[in-house]
Amino acid sequence: MVVKTCVNSEKECILSGIMSVNGKKVLHMDRNSYYGGESASITPLEDLYKRFNLPGSPPESMGRGRDWNVDLIPKFLMANGQLVKMLLYTEVTRYLDFKVIEGSFVYKGGKIYKVPSTEAEALASSLMGLFEKRRFRKFLVYVANFDENDARTFEGVDPKKTTMRDVYKKFDLGQDVIDFTGHALALYRTDDYLDQPCHETINRIKLYSESLARYGKSPYLYPLYGLGELPQGFARLSAIYGGTYMLNKPIEEIVIENGKVVGVKSEGEVARCKQLICDPSYVSDRVTKVGQVIRVICILSHPIKNTNDANSCQIIIPQNQVNRKSDIYVCMISSAHNVAAQGKYIAIVSTTVETADPEREIKPALDLLEPIEQKFVSISDLFAPTDLGTESQIFISRTYDATTHFETTCDDIKDIYKRMMGSDFDFEEMKRKKNDIYGEEEQQ
Repeated sequence: MVVKTCVNSEKECILSGIMSVNGKKVLHMDRNSYYGGESASITPLEDLYKRFNLPGSPPESMGRGRDWNVDLIPKFLMANGQLVKMLLYTEVTRYLDFKVIEGSFVYKGGKIYKVPSTEAEALASSLMGLFEKRRFRKFLVYVANFDENDARTFEGVDPKKTTMRDVYKKFDLGQDVIDFTGHALALYRTDDYLDQPCHETINRIKLYSESLARYGKSPYLYPLYGLGELPQGFARLSAIYGGTYMLNKPIEEIVIENGKVVGVKSEGEVARCKQLICDPSYVSDRVTKVGQVIRVICILSHPIKNTNDANSCQIIIPQNQVNRKSDIYVCMISSAHNVAAQGKYIAIVSTTVETADPEREIKPALDLLEPIEQKFVSISDLFAPTDLGTESQIFISRTYDATTHFETTCDDIKDIYKRMMGSDFDFEEMKRKKNDIYGEEEQQ
């Protein structure tokens, strides 16, 4: 099988790396001169000013331009989440260094509070009253003990039928507690999950708690020097396993015969393939617009107030707290991660656009960051493929959403993998395949 990847984000880089490790022949082409496309890290700082068409150069107070690596689409990794498992499986971790994000916070009534996710934190939290703390503690104990394979842990709940709304009722949890549980622990973007079977939400909360337990400060990790290190790591991996990576390759045409992809034309030559992975920007006739995201990159000279002077953090503003249909996200990193000049901080606000005035929608988040030294505003269209790609063998990723974690990104990667390969992405099965293909060579 030949897999051809036209890349414009980390998703395609990750898939090309996985396919290479699985013994597939991969040609990876990118129209850009840098890795990661729309999800790249921009350096030096002067290039960020140019990208956003800001006049002049960065002021001297921002230090050396080459000290900056600014993510256009920032996301944190759950310490026990899907992307970390993919990194470990593919051994891309050998090319990357990570630092733990120092805090996870949630917004309530105009203030931010540390997200309580353990029994001890629940009892100490100022987010809840005394009786709510006790009820929430009981809920956390229930989630920690819950085992889908042991009916004795269900306590009258049917994980496949009982809705999450009913589970909250069972523990008599109030609206504010429901808000931060669903949005800051289970990381849902809307309240649609409330009327779905509860097993998915319980598993998400367990993932948060397990990720937090690994390092203590928060469940999130972030690579030193920015997310641009991820696609570079997967590109190196692909090369080790025989893949070919080409930057600066303009895509002139996707060649289709009898309804199926057979190649990609670049600079007058056709590279033939049996399958193609690409992002929506390469196939505008095969995607549909499903919304918009606003992102505002803010440069600060101070940590965010009420975060215990954290060098990095995530803040989630649940939709109900600001009368919206979707959450607002803030993620903040700093010179501690080698992405900014000494004493500087980068905070990025993002949300799904709901009105004709997107910047007004994110005002609650921007107010938390004041004073802001410089802002870079972008509004991006969200696209999704119009078909599964099984007939054309063109497999299209979805545009990055507003979330500041990689779990939804990994869901998309696994979905594309299943459509391509006809089976679920199974980490244990992948390890066995890798050992079958490369075991003897590695032993030698």
